Amino acid sequence: MSTMQACHGHNEACCNIPPVVTSGYSPKGSYSEYDGLKTYVTGPDDATKGIVVIYDIFGYFDQTIQGADILATSDDTKYKVFMPDWFKGEPCPIEWYPPDTDEKKKNLGAFFSKNPPHGVAEKLSAFVKTLSAKHPNIKSWGIVGYCWGGKVVSLITKSENNPFSVGAECHPAMVDPEEAKGIKVPLILLASKEEPEDKVKEFEQNLSVPKHVETFKDQIHGWMAARGDLKDERVKSEYIRGYKTVLEFFGKNWK
Repeated sequence: MSTMQACHGHNEACCNIPPVVTSGYSPKGSYSEYDGLKTYVTGPDDATKGIVVIYDIFGYFDQTIQGADILATSDDTKYKVFMPDWFKGEPCPIEWYPPDTDEKKKNLGAFFSKNPPHGVAEKLSAFVKTLSAKHPNIKSWGIVGYCWGGKVVSLITKSENNPFSVGAECHPAMVDPEEAKGIKVPLILLASKEEPEDKVKEFEQNLSVPKHVETFKDQIHGWMAARGDLKDERVKSEYIRGYKTVLEFFGKNWK
C-alpha cells in the first residue's frame, strides 16, 4: 500500500497530520486523574467520540504521546484521547529490549508477570464508565493499543464487558488467532516485520468483523510508539502512514 493521498475516499482532513517532531516533543495535552490513575488527556473538549490509548510496556514516551496528539488533532471527526498510566510510574526500562541476554529475559518475564494484559483488560469497562461520567458529551469509545497494549485490545474487544465501538492494534504482542474469533467490533491490526507472519494471517482470517490487517514489512516491533526512531526518515514516514491508516479505518468504520 502506498502513502495515502486522500485516505481512499474518506475525508481529506484525516490526512492532515501535523509535522512530526523527531525529538524533544512538546505535548499538546495535559495530565488528569481518573480512578486513581494519572492519565494523559488531549483533544477538544466538545468531542463526542473518545479514544483510550493503551501504551506499550515503556509507558509515556514522546513518540507515544505524540501519537495520542495525532489521533486527537488530525481528523475532522473530533476525538478526545485518554492514555492512563497503568504502570503507576514504573514502566519497563527500554534498555531491557530487545531481550538478548538472560538477565533481560528474566527482567522482562518478571515485568509481564506483574503487569499481565488481562489485568488491564478487566479494568477497562469500569475505567470507561468513569470517563463517561466525567465527559458526558462523549457518546462512544474507541481503543488503540501498542505492543503489550495491542494484546489488551484483543482481550477487551472480545469480552462480554467490551465498551468500545472500534479497535486498533499497532505492532501487537502475543498475537493469538483464536482471540480474533471472538472480537465483536471493527478492528485494524498493523503488524511489524517482527510479528509472526503466520499468526497475523490466521488472525486476519479469523476476524468476522470489518477489518484492515497490514504488515509494515521494513518496520520493527514498536515503530509507532516508544521504539520508533523518528530521526530515521523511513521510520518517520511509516509512523505517519500508520497513524493515517488507523484514522482512515476509524473514519470509515466507527459508526
